[in-house]
Amino acid sequence: MSFEGVDFYDVDSLLSEEERMVRDTIRQWVEDRVMPIIGEAYIQRRFPKELIPEMGELGMLGANLPEEYGCAELNNVAYGLINQELERGDSGIRSFASVQGSLVMYPIFAFGSEEHRREWLPRLAAGEAVGCFGLTEPDYGSNPAGMITTARKVDGGWVLNGTKMWITNGSMADVAVVWAQTGEQGDAKSIRGFVVPTDTPGFTATDQKGKLSLLASDTSELHMEDVELPDSALMPNTTSGLKHPLLCLTQARYGIAWGAVGSAMACFDEARSYAKERVMFGEPIGAKQIQQVRLANMMTHITQAQLMVLQLGRLKDKGTMTPFQVSMAKRANVSMATDVAREARRLLGGNGILVEYHSMRHMANLESVYTYEGTDDIHALILGQTITGFSAF
Repeated sequence: MSFEGVDFYDVDSLLSEEERMVRDTIRQWVEDRVMPIIGEAYIQRRFPKELIPEMGELGMLGANLPEEYGCAELNNVAYGLINQELERGDSGIRSFASVQGSLVMYPIFAFGSEEHRREWLPRLAAGEAVGCFGLTEPDYGSNPAGMITTARKVDGGWVLNGTKMWITNGSMADVAVVWAQTGEQGDAKSIRGFVVPTDTPGFTATDQKGKLSLLASDTSELHMEDVELPDSALMPNTTSGLKHPLLCLTQARYGIAWGAVGSAMACFDEARSYAKERVMFGEPIGAKQIQQVRLANMMTHITQAQLMVLQLGRLKDKGTMTPFQVSMAKRANVSMATDVAREARRLLGGNGILVEYHSMRHMANLESVYTYEGTDDIHALILGQTITGFSAF
């Protein structure tokens, strides 16, 4: 599959030379290394782990974190472009990088001890270790404050008990960032973060069965039964409550907003190419009004999304980005990409259900992206509260 590019408003001219170079490097890597194998990996329901060292070598993992810890220290627009290009290949590939960088490396960097940073960040950046993020529970997705996983203080450490669900990278992780209620200072809902090596006795991960989406992604349940941790496992810069895990989710949602644009661009490229080549009733279907309207709508919505995430990235680089702006971008762009993928699949006709075409794979994946890291409805309510000052949840 060749990506022709979708840039109707010359967004390229708004990027720096370094940002374009990063984007083009990752785009070529996706074309060379992801596209030849992703269809088969999807059918086989496996994450292509052989790509992880290459992702580390190219600086994709924790790309906006400091060089001091082995990271690329790119700006946030370049980091967003990496997510865009990875999701042009597959949401599962981008999800791996998002979790590794935003949900594991970011909290270790921001909230962990210096020992945590030195031990884990260089290995995670290089792809020599894999991490996962344990927040969501079987009965507490949109309401993480209800979590029942506990960390009980004992002499010299903590004992962790609980279950986490929908955990990307869980079955192949070497380390987990796990959030648990600690009941400190009499607060039954005091929530703190822990850095947990997955080879700790009592810690197990099992594959999530029955998925119809994100098939080329590792999704797991984490089970913790009397997992004994030293005091040093506690991330010292986390405080009671959900502030810090939600900060991690803001980082991840930022990357998702960019990634969704990449999915939509891939579907548009495929639909446009097919419309120009597929002949029906004596001429290409791209000459017909209905397909031209489809393509015009796709390109319009993608262009709007490109401009939104670029401005969001500039705000993030200035340090003025708000979580509410991220909610808007995540919600708008994932909804847009879901619609584009569906319309592209329809344009492809019967061929659109075959694995050698990509739009249906993107369409199925995006149903998960639409839900995770805050459902579309939850982000709408976050925006509603921001607009009116009233909480509806």
